Amino acid sequence: MKPTLSSLPFEQADCSDDSGSVWPRASFLLEAGKYGRILRIALVERLAYRLDFILSTLLRFLPMLTTILLWLAVYAGAGRLSEGELGGFSLNEMISYLLLVHISRMFSSMPGLAQGIARDIRDGNLKKYLLQPISLLPYLLAYRAAHKVAYITMTAVPYAVLFFLCRDFFAGWPSAPVLLAYAVSLVLGFLVGFFFEAALGMLGFWFLEVSSFLYVVGTLNFFLSGHMFPFDLLPATFAHILKNLPFQYLAYFPAAIFLNKVPQDMLFSALATEAAWAIALALLAGWLYRCGLRRYSAYGG
Repeated sequence: MKPTLSSLPFEQADCSDDSGSVWPRASFLLEAGKYGRILRIALVERLAYRLDFILSTLLRFLPMLTTILLWLAVYAGAGRLSEGELGGFSLNEMISYLLLVHISRMFSSMPGLAQGIARDIRDGNLKKYLLQPISLLPYLLAYRAAHKVAYITMTAVPYAVLFFLCRDFFAGWPSAPVLLAYAVSLVLGFLVGFFFEAALGMLGFWFLEVSSFLYVVGTLNFFLSGHMFPFDLLPATFAHILKNLPFQYLAYFPAAIFLNKVPQDMLFSALATEAAWAIALALLAGWLYRCGLRRYSAYGG
């Protein structure tokens, strides 16, 4: 018989009133407080490695530089270095886009998440989430949120310097509504990226080794998210397909908002669609987790 939280000898908080009915608000606050403490502890842990954050950030600037040089050569070869556009992007807009997708990926990338879930399932370490009063997905969500807060905090100054040096590529700051939509798209991009990777990790319940599959998906994701170049450079049919997949929210969509490539009258509906994808992926990850637990044997560990 598999252990459940209800059958374990943990002392449960009393959230009932005199009539015996459960007070949902108190229960929710207890749960929120628990995962809030997990986030705080994980944040302290991540901030202990400040030098690692700084060095990794500096190393990220090297591929960025080579990408900028590559696109300068592309526009020069097309004879559109000083004027003209490729796929509706001028040279300055292209450089701005390539800089902005790094901010998008700063929020949406989840390195090691799917591999970690699959490894815990294979090695039997998943049982720690069944024997303790914590749930897998909320715990990992809090932990990843702490990682992102720490990373963004530690890399804010280097990225600010980079964007200041490249300020001539930008046409200026977008309007306040666009900036707000951009910020919301980044947060939703974090959720889309997290639950997508979590759903991939749940495949470990059905397959013993998924690392090769995850590598292929990660490579395709690099292209399908628009990290390499904007979808507008592709033929219209392919661009339309990619803009209707959730991968665009990992890199392309936030950058397109900042560059005013998304009409302002469509911002609300576009963000609502992104939120719908985040909810759908969260439900998918939760469903796969529940289905996987029915066949989980807790070997190893």
